[in-house]
Amino acid sequence: MHTTTAPAAPTITPARRLRSIFSGSIGNLVEWYDWYVYAAFSLYFAQAFFPDGDLTSQLLRTAAIFAVGFLMRPLGGWLLGRYADRHGRRRALMLSVVMMCGGSLIIACTPGYADIGVAAPVLLVLARLLQGLSVGGEYGTSATYLSEMATREHRGFWSSFQYVTLVMGHLVALGVLIALQRVLLSDEQLYAWGWRVPFVIGALAALVALWLRRNMTETESFARHHAQAMAPQRRREGSLRTLARHPRAVLTVIGLTMGGTVAFYTYTTYVHKFLVNSAGMSGQTASLINAGTLFVYMLLQPVVGALSDRIGRRPILIAFGVLGTLCTVPILGQLQNATSPMQAFWLILAALVIVSGYTAINAVVKAELFPVEIRALGVGLPYAVTVALFGGTAEYVALWFRSIGLERGFYWYVTACIACSLVVYATMPDTRKTSLIDRDAQR
Repeated sequence: MHTTTAPAAPTITPARRLRSIFSGSIGNLVEWYDWYVYAAFSLYFAQAFFPDGDLTSQLLRTAAIFAVGFLMRPLGGWLLGRYADRHGRRRALMLSVVMMCGGSLIIACTPGYADIGVAAPVLLVLARLLQGLSVGGEYGTSATYLSEMATREHRGFWSSFQYVTLVMGHLVALGVLIALQRVLLSDEQLYAWGWRVPFVIGALAALVALWLRRNMTETESFARHHAQAMAPQRRREGSLRTLARHPRAVLTVIGLTMGGTVAFYTYTTYVHKFLVNSAGMSGQTASLINAGTLFVYMLLQPVVGALSDRIGRRPILIAFGVLGTLCTVPILGQLQNATSPMQAFWLILAALVIVSGYTAINAVVKAELFPVEIRALGVGLPYAVTVALFGGTAEYVALWFRSIGLERGFYWYVTACIACSLVVYATMPDTRKTSLIDRDAQR
């Protein structure tokens, strides 16, 4: 009987591998720039969409919409994760950047409340829902792509560039903010129309990212599996039923993400408002402190990622869990009473050094937990659900505690979330030794 053999996936040259990692990372930068511009400029556009109330109540409403955007991330993680597992990581990454571009354009072009009334905040919500859908799919697919594209010996190092570019996107957003604040526009212009400029920049940059991603190479893991899989296997790719066969991996993703995402959003996103609203610093000073700490934090990611390639992932996660549990309340308490910008800088940097133990390696850890046919969905969906529940609401929870006069309650909330994740870190296997990406390569 005559049989046919599925063609082998083409071997990727080192130069093409590096170009693909670069293109994927740059696209990730643009995605997260668009996402963080909202948080960076909310101090300026809050009154345009919500003219009533004091600054805290306006920020509370914009923070609520920031959280609403996170509620779409699980749907994005499911839709684009399923798409990536069935049709390829490259195609899914192209689709996510198109959606992000659309969301930025809507925000840039939407008139204020004074012009169109309640339609203004409604359109703002719709734009954030679209961007949430995009980011929800971006994380899992990007983490999967970088982890599969990297070689085994340097997988922690290369996958850490997901957070390098994520933080760089935040830094670019802050850089645009600082440039507009200090050089190009007055405060009056920023409040009137200048806050729209960064969203226009984001939409244009997304088009560049789309062009870059068109030239990316599909990963060997997916190409090999797709070439060899029979029709019944392909119907199971990226399905919730297949994901349900990996309950321990799903619960591990949820548990290891919980504390890390609360800490990350506390010290990267909410801290800017915390310095203004709680520590009493000016918006410009807070922007400079935030940018300075994030720049050092960005440089730490590949260092910690490379360290995980040598000593394993689990010891680094445990270090984050222990230090985060012990140091969160003292750091935030001193930050609230900081007497100088330099003191605030060092306190935030200390916190971000601790958080690096999670952010630098969480993408590769999650990717190593799942087989190729369910990897993008397995990484993206449980992560997105956890971030929606804990990361996206961190700013809102913090402002709520402040609004009722119990701001220190938020410090203990962050501590409790990290402590829960520490339990997972202490009991999970070291994925560097049990990586399913390596198993895929041996098939």
